[in-house]
Amino acid sequence: MTARVTVVGGGLAGSEAAWQLARRGVGVDLHEMRPVRTTPVHQSGDLAELVCSNSLRGNALDQAAGLLKEEMRRMDSLVLRVAEEVRVPAGSALAVDRGLFARRITGMMEALPQVRLHRQEIPRIPDHPVTIVATGPLTSDRLATDIAAFVGRAHLYFFDAVSPVVEADSIDFDRAFRASRYGKGGDDYVNCPMTDEEYRAFHQALVSAECTTGHDFEKGLYFEGCLPIEVIASRGEETLRFGPMKPVGLTDPHTGRRPHAVVQLRQDNLAASHYSLVGFQTHLKWGEQKRVLRMIPGLEDAAFVRYGMIHRNTYVNAPLVLEPTFETRRRPGLFFAGQMSGVEGYVESAASGLLAGLGAARRARGEAPLPLPQETALGALGRYIAGSDPKSYQPTNIAFGLLPPLPHRVRDKRHRRLALAHRALETLEPFRAGAGAEGHGASESAASAGEG
Repeated sequence: MTARVTVVGGGLAGSEAAWQLARRGVGVDLHEMRPVRTTPVHQSGDLAELVCSNSLRGNALDQAAGLLKEEMRRMDSLVLRVAEEVRVPAGSALAVDRGLFARRITGMMEALPQVRLHRQEIPRIPDHPVTIVATGPLTSDRLATDIAAFVGRAHLYFFDAVSPVVEADSIDFDRAFRASRYGKGGDDYVNCPMTDEEYRAFHQALVSAECTTGHDFEKGLYFEGCLPIEVIASRGEETLRFGPMKPVGLTDPHTGRRPHAVVQLRQDNLAASHYSLVGFQTHLKWGEQKRVLRMIPGLEDAAFVRYGMIHRNTYVNAPLVLEPTFETRRRPGLFFAGQMSGVEGYVESAASGLLAGLGAARRARGEAPLPLPQETALGALGRYIAGSDPKSYQPTNIAFGLLPPLPHRVRDKRHRRLALAHRALETLEPFRAGAGAEGHGASESAASAGEG
């Protein structure tokens, strides 16, 4: 084997890229700085550790994230393969046991004969002819400085926040109840209902609570899809009730009525011993979190496994830097993937790693990368990052609005989305065959390496 690719970063994108390369017979040098150098939010040295949530969002084809995941499954995504194996109840969403997910991916990577795993910080973009930089939103300062010099401008940035996690045994089910909205997905969520009076008091406590401070925090450059709960609350007294605390589709069995507001918790591990507060990412001081969040009915005695926190996310202005294949325009053979590349979300980050892996495999064989058809969710994501207006660029989740419209009008929204999804999957098939999606480079022993 002579063809080798350097991958910097062992998160979702880097692990997915390494998997796609290995299964096509391309050797990989995968560099991950943890645990030699840690970050403010990671808790282990495992690859693909999830920190903000354990959810990979909806699975249904009338949801854009569901379509993207189905396309990734058909391309034999490592992330989706492992996620299905370690999923936990979450209604119609795909959620995972975070610890088991990371350990299993780590074991599979270590078992691949094509992959050499190096535990070290990489301070500069490697000079290797084919390289994927997938270091994520917490890229080390030295490498971030080198990337900024390469792209010719300072990085754009926003701040991302992490939700708290509590022990299941500390939830009071005399107040809380299990249910999913509209009865979809069984009783997979724990719901903490609030009366109007309880909600008003909670809102007031939240907006007056003390936050952590930092020299850039006051600029408020948050990603709109992952706003801290206190930022949402500051936009109006009713804003939470139309966001993460919306009570629609739920009936409190203790009263027989719909709550005025509700806080939902989702199972965070297979043992069901930990639950995360859905949509409650925050950067309140830890003491304030304990005080304010214990005002939630059912969480009066909550034991916190992890408090919410805030961290800086770094990404390039993709329309100025990247092709739809995630290859840099300035240097053929260099790819960016993950949130560093200007996508948002776990699924999108893994998808960008898949696309960068496909492109790097072709470069390693002396061929030019091929963008996926724009009618697919994968192709639409590449088209968005490369073709958006750089003056107002912001990372995005996958959305049906990124796909080209249908040639005919479909009034019903769900039917229109399903038609777009079916067109996408039909369009993907010829590309999938041509891209060698049935590659056999990755050892089958890797599939069982992370078990246990």
